[in-house]
Amino acid sequence: MIRYPAIDPIAISLGPLDIHWYGVMYAIGFGLAWWLGRRRATRPDSPVAPAQMDDLLLFGAIGVVVGGRMGYALFYSGGDLLADPLSLLRLWEGGMAFHGGLIGVIVMMAVYAWRHRITPLALGDFVAPLIPPGLAAGRLGNFINGELWGAPTTLPWGMVYPPLGPEPRHPSQLYELALEGLVLFVVVWLYSARPRPTGAVTGLFLAGYGVARLMVEFVRLPDAHIGYLWGGWLTMGQLLSLPMIIAGVALLAWAWRRPAATPSS
Repeated sequence: MIRYPAIDPIAISLGPLDIHWYGVMYAIGFGLAWWLGRRRATRPDSPVAPAQMDDLLLFGAIGVVVGGRMGYALFYSGGDLLADPLSLLRLWEGGMAFHGGLIGVIVMMAVYAWRHRITPLALGDFVAPLIPPGLAAGRLGNFINGELWGAPTTLPWGMVYPPLGPEPRHPSQLYELALEGLVLFVVVWLYSARPRPTGAVTGLFLAGYGVARLMVEFVRLPDAHIGYLWGGWLTMGQLLSLPMIIAGVALLAWAWRRPAATPSS
């Protein structure tokens, strides 16, 4: 049994300005995406040049923030964010939905691809390996915020979070950090190290994230105001991840089976 270290969610206070760890984690995630993207953009098969990463990151950040907050409003908040639109800017309070952020990124990448005459799936294959490190940083932010805890457990690494009582719980944020962040990054990055058919890297990312999220949701407590959707085990996160798995597997199959498949970065 491990006791939660009770980390202060405020990283730095500068007079009236509080810089929260949650915001710092997002900055780290975007910074890693920019750095990794600059590296990938030097490859001869890259659809973007290194100098384009600044604009590409801006498009992606808009998609993450707007899509993530709107996704939370639609899927999880029960209308709270819609009743208080300014809370869209208060990222340190949490309330981000990955699936909404993914939709936002897809929309913004489609716009970027259209503006620069890039094949959308080729751009998706370029961007997909840059996402998992940001997911890892975001899950660490969840852990610091003391949110998204797992169900009670007797496993030796169970963690006691005092606000939820004396029972050790699955540190589900750290499970997601490991699976959605570190493992998914290694798998997708290594897979994309060699040229693949256009759409294959995107498909692997979608399926990989969906499977990782589906697994962790079995031990992660659902949002209290939503609960389980069916059978005492189906959560909103699982419901939203199932289409990702289906779409990812279908995209992988399409990419490898279509005639004269074109390699992508």
